[in-house]
Amino acid sequence: MLRFIRSLSRDERGVSSLEYAVLGGIIVAVLVALGTYLSGAGGFQAVFTALLNQATTAINK
Repeated sequence: MLRFIRSLSRDERGVSSLEYAVLGGIIVAVLVALGTYLSGAGGFQAVFTALLNQATTAINK
C-alpha cells in the first residue's frame, strides 16, 4: 500500500492538464473583468470606435 501511495506522489501525468485548466480560468476571469469594465465605459463598440478614429487620424497626418 505504501508503494502505491509513493507511486501516486511521483506521477506527473495530470499536472500539465491542471496547469492548462488554471490558465484557462485566469483568462476567463480577465475577460469577464474587462467586459464589466468596458460595459461602464460605453461597451466594446465605443472602444473600437475610438481606436478606429485614432488610427484614421494617424494615417491622415
